[in-house]
Amino acid sequence: MASSNTGGVRPMTITGRMVRERERLTNMTPEERAWRAQWLKDQILSHNEPRYVPEYWKERRNPIRRFYRAPLDMVKKVLTPVVGPNWAQSIRFWSGKIALSAFAVYAGAYYFKYNQNDWTRKGGWRVIHSRTAVVPGDEGYPNFPQRSGPADYAARGFKQSPI
Repeated sequence: MASSNTGGVRPMTITGRMVRERERLTNMTPEERAWRAQWLKDQILSHNEPRYVPEYWKERRNPIRRFYRAPLDMVKKVLTPVVGPNWAQSIRFWSGKIALSAFAVYAGAYYFKYNQNDWTRKGGWRVIHSRTAVVPGDEGYPNFPQRSGPADYAARGFKQSPI
């Protein structure tokens, strides 16, 4: 069973039967007209809404999350008077994503560079390069490795080591 936003209770409309224009044009009592006018006034937000309540956001985020968000929150606080709240939030959001992506790329490059699978270790990524395609008539045809014996197979760079 799918979950619902109302917890299984059927939602109640706050507009009533006056949501349809035809209902509003016919059979409206003066009380309903007053209710409709008040309802339309209530839909207009104040000029200072939505309100930002710092205590709400402090309670909503746990201390660990506040700690790792603090650097970019300080950047956002500095940028808000300069570029406005929407641009400051966008810069804060995308700079965090770009920083995490750059860290992932650098960490992957470091791992592949310094944790290669060679004869000195069992683990690590083994990167195998394919030979270049050579057809008859090209220089270097036929292109196959020259192996002197069984020790050349699965050497994993042992013969090229300076030891």
